[in-house]
Amino acid sequence: MRPPPMTLSMFSPLRTPASRSCGLRLRISTPPRRHFQLTVHLRDTETATSLSPSLLRRAQALSEQHSVLSSQLADNYDTKLARKLGSLSAVSDALKAYEAANNDLSELHSLISDPKTDPELRSLAADDIASTTSILTDSIKTLQTTLIPKHPFAHLPALVEIRPGTGGSEAAIFALDLWKMYHSYCSNQGLPTVTVNYSLNEANDGLIEGIFEVPVDGAYDTFRTEAGIHRVQRVPATETKGRTHTSTASVMVLPSFQAAETADGEEDPDFAIDMKDVRVDVLRASGAGGQHVNKTESAVRMTHIPTGIVAAVQETRSQLKNREKALAVLKSRLAEKRRSEREAEELKMRRGVSKIGAGRSDKMRTYNYSQNRVTDHRAGWSCHDLPGFMEGGLEEMLRVCKKWADDREVERLAAEAEEDEKEMKKGK
Repeated sequence: MRPPPMTLSMFSPLRTPASRSCGLRLRISTPPRRHFQLTVHLRDTETATSLSPSLLRRAQALSEQHSVLSSQLADNYDTKLARKLGSLSAVSDALKAYEAANNDLSELHSLISDPKTDPELRSLAADDIASTTSILTDSIKTLQTTLIPKHPFAHLPALVEIRPGTGGSEAAIFALDLWKMYHSYCSNQGLPTVTVNYSLNEANDGLIEGIFEVPVDGAYDTFRTEAGIHRVQRVPATETKGRTHTSTASVMVLPSFQAAETADGEEDPDFAIDMKDVRVDVLRASGAGGQHVNKTESAVRMTHIPTGIVAAVQETRSQLKNREKALAVLKSRLAEKRRSEREAEELKMRRGVSKIGAGRSDKMRTYNYSQNRVTDHRAGWSCHDLPGFMEGGLEEMLRVCKKWADDREVERLAAEAEEDEKEMKKGK
């Protein structure tokens, strides 16, 4: 009677609970070959599964905090501790998955490198290298993502501001194209929009300033990577010699103050404003809109005197509504300024970290009409369907840019962790 073919389960003493959680494959192998030879390039798999030691230590420290808080809550429930525990749970779970996958891969490498390992078992282990490496790579990405601190304004609605840059009338036309592009995207996604300010040039074919709100929780996190200088390369309609012109438009994305609350339900201090520091000017609206708009003092301009930040709105006939919208914009701009200044100051205090950031003034995206191409220079991503993109097909671009932002944040976290460890060693 023929003995049954060997499987990896016959050698189960070498498998740990951690390895089982990552699913080493148990399958029937082919009969053993007489002349068996196997070569495994461990360096390739190790390169694909690297994790910054500093980030790993940070994850381990947070996981320890999670264990301590769990014990404390078991004895005495506290709302704030429960909220803190919830924020650490994702890191703790991701670390466990990473450690399990890492143990699996180490076990497979040990089986392959051990000359005493049965040839058929070595073959089974080699077959599992690729899938286990993939699991480990995914677990590293998940762990890195959980370590990224949530943006303080990520949960808020968004204010999107669009203005023409260099390029004269063509820049204004491009700014209007961007306005239509974002509104098409919102329409495609079922996202509501509220116009805060919409001012066209005299020819009514270009945008002087456009501000709209996406009043949906989390909209700021969706749109914030769109902030920056957008560049267009195309032949203007007024160009008689067929020359390509380059123009720009600026996009600013701000958190909308309506939902500006902290996790404890209190108003976010970044949005706080003392009305004694605000000068309010009421004036007649300009541009298209009929006699009522041009003859009544419905336009409102608010200036935050300490910072010089200005918000002007003339969207509606009601001075009261324009005043409310102007104050909302002013608060959002002030909050963004405070946050940016605070982050810049923190970065200055850390050597080697400041070079990781990218300024908002950088040209982050190019729209090339002759090549039917849109390229995001930060993420290194291109799309060769410019008409579809301008009709609101931004889903893939937003996803890629979000990943780019997350990757940069991981780099920043790793650099900060290394700096912290250096400072701690100096202090000892």
